[in-house]
Amino acid sequence: MEQLDDIDLRLLKILANDSSFTIKELAAKVNLTPSPVVQRVKRLETGGYIKKYIALLDPEKFNKGFIVFCNIKLKQHDRKIGHNFVKDIKQIEEVVECYNISGDYDFFLKVFARDMKHYQDFVFNKLGSVESIGSTHSTFVMAEIKNTHNINF
Repeated sequence: MEQLDDIDLRLLKILANDSSFTIKELAAKVNLTPSPVVQRVKRLETGGYIKKYIALLDPEKFNKGFIVFCNIKLKQHDRKIGHNFVKDIKQIEEVVECYNISGDYDFFLKVFARDMKHYQDFVFNKLGSVESIGSTHSTFVMAEIKNTHNINF
């Protein structure tokens, strides 16, 4: 891992919180001129410290504020079934995050739906069509307490 100095770390923290700053604004925040800031940000991007820039959308504004965490257990543990599950789950628009996990379940999904009826339809018609799934367990979000993508370093 490449050595990052304090300015690199400050730039990363600023961008992790709000990536819409201009280079000029970033330069002012770290007390540098724009030219070295451009070079540093490019180095952080090519070094893989910055994966991509995105806009975080509010699911409530799109009538998708019903958040469900769904644990998935596969029917069997073999390469073909695992690959088929991953291929199938990537195609389902309601699934916004998917993690391969250890423990009692194999995968952990974050799902955005309109409401309970939409989620029920999702489970029966979309998850139900994924042949590699053995069982599911759903947990419904009552309130979001913290949601950050910052990494503490």
